[in-house]
Amino acid sequence: MEKLQPVRGTRDLIGEDFSRYQTVIDTARRIAALYGFEEWVTPIFEDTRVFSRGLGDTSDVVSKEMYSFTDRGGDSVTLRPENTAGVCRALVSNGLAQANLPRKVFYAGPMFRYERPQKGRYRQFHQIGCEILGAAEPLADAEAIAAGWNIQQELGMTEGVMLELNTLGDADSRDAYRAALVAYFSAHEADLSPDSRTRLEKNPLRILDSKDEGDRRLVAGAPLIQDHLTMAARDFYNGVKRGLDDFGVPFRENPRIVRGLDYYSHTAFEFVTDRLGAQGTVMAGGRYEGLVEEMGGPPTPSVGWAAGVERLGMLLDAWAKPAAPVAVIPVGDAVQGTALRVLSDLRRAGIAAEIAYKGNVKRRMERANKIGARAAVIIGEEEAAAGTAQVKDLGTGEQALVPLADLAARLG
Repeated sequence: MEKLQPVRGTRDLIGEDFSRYQTVIDTARRIAALYGFEEWVTPIFEDTRVFSRGLGDTSDVVSKEMYSFTDRGGDSVTLRPENTAGVCRALVSNGLAQANLPRKVFYAGPMFRYERPQKGRYRQFHQIGCEILGAAEPLADAEAIAAGWNIQQELGMTEGVMLELNTLGDADSRDAYRAALVAYFSAHEADLSPDSRTRLEKNPLRILDSKDEGDRRLVAGAPLIQDHLTMAARDFYNGVKRGLDDFGVPFRENPRIVRGLDYYSHTAFEFVTDRLGAQGTVMAGGRYEGLVEEMGGPPTPSVGWAAGVERLGMLLDAWAKPAAPVAVIPVGDAVQGTALRVLSDLRRAGIAAEIAYKGNVKRRMERANKIGARAAVIIGEEEAAAGTAQVKDLGTGEQALVPLADLAARLG
């Protein structure tokens, strides 16, 4: 019979892979809470309009990468390719868009995109993210970025990682910049890729994010938005930079950074590294406006970021490993009841403990070594009658007689 395999672009999280994943999630959750972010869990699939409205029909995500299907009720639903749109939808759906703003939201979970699998990138992947919804001040941008930097610090992976920062300006800035880009790229239209020729008509800023080599050469000579910023946009950008300085977050400016989705404005940023090859972005985000409105809510200026858990996990030098358990070993069937009560008591005390389901003492000891147990609690008829157990340190080989009532204190 054929041995079934995971679908291309997916993988099982087992052993070290899971430990890396869990370390990233737990660390991010803990640091986000220190910054006042509350965790939200939104559905893995949404009405397709949540993403087609929010991300824009010209985005690669919507046009090429979404897993969309018609369900049995005839509704078009999509496995979420990202979670910012879902969080904004949840804000509106739950009646939170006009009260107690700003809301600071943390999320973690699987996302889905149909793209070519490569190092650290999968068709089912996992993200963590932070969103500050309903904050118009540049300090919110700086704090969101600082939270991301702090998470990376706690993961011990900031060496070789750099924050790159840019601004996309306000609406007036982008209008002026769009006109400059149209003029520039129109003069080189014949050299653009087919996708970028389409973008030139619909959203020329997307050309700046093209991966096509010919497009990239043209982008190198394109106008910069810094030359088209309004005074208000320039002041906002300066406010973000001051906030980052005050938070102690190092950065460098990169005028070529753009975000690949329609709803971004003002701040755009990426944390990048050279430790993952060509695809070096580990965390990215920016300020956005209009997304909550697309979900049926009021104007709600917001800022946030997302990071790939798999890519962060690849950068870890150390990760949480399961606690080494204690093996409880009964000597004969007559003392199994005592052994099970000891097992339960240890677990209630917060001590990982296991028991082999069958076998003599030798086989149970072999099992203890195989699972990496740190100690063995050996209970024979004599020990059970006396309310004691032999505790053997499997690292040093030392053994001592310990009262059952003292086991948790001894092994904790």
